[in-house]
Amino acid sequence: MSTPQSIPIIPRKVLFGNPDKIQARLSPDGSHIAFLAPLDGVLNVWVAPRENPDAARPVTRDTGRGIQVFFWAYTNKHILYLQDKNGDENWRIYSVDLATDQIKDLTPFEGVQAQIYKVSYKLPTEILIGLNHRDPQMHDVYRLNIETGERVLLLENTEGLVDFVSDDLYNLRLATRFTPDGGNEVLRRTAAGTWELFATISQEDSLTTGPRTLDKTGQVVYMFDSRGRDTAALVAIHLETGERQLLFEDPKADVSDVLIHPTERTVQAVASIYERKHWTILDNSIAKDFEYLQTVADGEIEVVSRTLDDTHWIVAYLMDNGPVRYYLYKRPEKRAIFLFTNRKELENLPLAKMHPVILKSRDGLTLVSYLTLPVWADPDSDGRPTEPLPMVLLVHGGPWARDTWGYDPFHQWLANRGYAVLSVNFRGSTGFGKRFTNAGDKEWGAKMHDDLVDAVQWAISEKIADPKRIAIMGGSYGGYATLVGLTFTPELFACGVDIVGPSNLVTLLSSIPPYWTPMLSLFTSRVGDHRTEEGQQFLLSRSPLTYVERICRPLLIGQGANDPRVKQAESDQIVQAMQAKKIPVTYVLFPDEGHGFVKPENRIAFFAVTEAFLARHLGGERLEPIGADFRGSSITIPVGADELPDVSAALRSRQ
Repeated sequence: MSTPQSIPIIPRKVLFGNPDKIQARLSPDGSHIAFLAPLDGVLNVWVAPRENPDAARPVTRDTGRGIQVFFWAYTNKHILYLQDKNGDENWRIYSVDLATDQIKDLTPFEGVQAQIYKVSYKLPTEILIGLNHRDPQMHDVYRLNIETGERVLLLENTEGLVDFVSDDLYNLRLATRFTPDGGNEVLRRTAAGTWELFATISQEDSLTTGPRTLDKTGQVVYMFDSRGRDTAALVAIHLETGERQLLFEDPKADVSDVLIHPTERTVQAVASIYERKHWTILDNSIAKDFEYLQTVADGEIEVVSRTLDDTHWIVAYLMDNGPVRYYLYKRPEKRAIFLFTNRKELENLPLAKMHPVILKSRDGLTLVSYLTLPVWADPDSDGRPTEPLPMVLLVHGGPWARDTWGYDPFHQWLANRGYAVLSVNFRGSTGFGKRFTNAGDKEWGAKMHDDLVDAVQWAISEKIADPKRIAIMGGSYGGYATLVGLTFTPELFACGVDIVGPSNLVTLLSSIPPYWTPMLSLFTSRVGDHRTEEGQQFLLSRSPLTYVERICRPLLIGQGANDPRVKQAESDQIVQAMQAKKIPVTYVLFPDEGHGFVKPENRIAFFAVTEAFLARHLGGERLEPIGADFRGSSITIPVGADELPDVSAALRSRQ
């Protein structure tokens, strides 16, 4: 039987530092494999022969925040990747010529955001992109040559279009536009180059319905569709005749993933997630493959890369208490070869299991949630501790997103430190049907928060949580929920950790990035309308800043100075209001981060502060000292460092 003394403290660097290797991808011809791995401490793209990842060489040389998104071009000779500047989300597209190692900036525009709409094997030297350099609010559509950088304008977007679907020859076929009531119109491109209405999507279906991609003929669109039903099904609709075919439905959950043949463009498998991910095979030609893959390793299967001839796959196995395992799968031989895990140091650590739990809200909604306990506190692994524990309620962002089962560094970190960790899919979360998502409309700071409170009360009643030692923590919407927790229910939580969370819903909606303007009605219909006096009063009534004097529990705030979504002002204004009322607060600001902390040095530094904060205010007894965890970070603490003696001492020692 394990005890706290027998379980090692897992270093923050193991949990939040760079992975060893991640995002393994096969070249289209299958000759090589690429992945992200650190180069001098910064994530870069490495390329290796297919079956020898140890022979990899770096092909990019980023020295800043690291590369987060990359993929193979269909030339098999180029790697493409996206990069912004210090988190500003003005993405640029870069290409790497693997023969010369030359890196080319394909969209060299300051303050402009590039988007990638389509990459087709039929046009290997070109990709379909969007640029908002003409009008910051709208992306025009271009064909971009990845070898020369030449751009050909296909569409000057003057009609507020936000998504585009093209065929394999980059002919634009469909686009989406938001309507003033928060719904969508799906438009079809005519032979004359004009747009005509193809489908009307009401506001209640707008988050659960939309086109995804076309079949091989370019005449049939695959859509997620919740119209006339609750959960989003997968349907195929003929563009000319309107003929509609239902391909898959799950009465409990929306379709989450689709596996499509790389060239035939047929749907082969569909996944949905209620408490766990479940794949349904639609194409018998891959049934034997999945049957074999289920015998290779434990965990949820993800086919993350396929060659054009479909003879080789890269398959990832996702666990809750271990690293991601990558395998090269040779289809003709029905044989999988182990490649690597994403974090080798996790392989032999005593990680905790994540338990799906189904809760009920006070008004009867089902809340799919996830609970992780310290391994020594749950010796029989039944999801109930031997005694109530201090608990962290970890709230997801979005809010139009969801928590899922699997390895979560936050759950593992906090459980390893002796805390119970609970994540709740509150109303407004996606994945559980439109009724559940729409139940969150205009309920920020109200019923959405009630769901979190109900989950806390459940944890108390089940003797999981010590009622006097419960923290609330989260990023983005989760940061807002933290501020709501400390203002709307100020006695419930012992402390809170807000990461890039908005404090004033009026200023939040008034300062959205310009390229979000075409979808403003999504926010006004679901959060509130800041453009009217009545709407402003409503939003202020749901804004934590309005009730700042109620804060009576310790608060830690983390913010990126370049955040384009939740501006620094959202954190500044609540910190200033708390200072004016002489309410203590600790404010951590990173000058080189945006919406979340990407640089591992900054992540580790912030979570070192968080760990000291939680230990102080939840009475946590397992604490990794800050040590050198501020080294290499841009961390600044303009307010409240002295609230945490260990933190202020570490800051002084760094100077």
